[in-house]
Amino acid sequence: MITLLTILVALAMLATLGVLFAGMIGMVGGTGAGARSNRLMRWRVGLQALALGLFALLLLLTRR
Repeated sequence: MITLLTILVALAMLATLGVLFAGMIGMVGGTGAGARSNRLMRWRVGLQALALGLFALLLLLTRR
């Protein structure tokens, strides 16, 4: 269970990083419209919340 949570935390963190870089590249390239930037921001916030939630659960399980 702990191994699975560790893998899920790592995947959520990588997904967050990927969305962050996609948004940054879109802003630098000037190709991203406002709607696309807002959608990527919402995805990033959601993925960060997921990663933090999974990390908190992992910490709770490892302390017991």
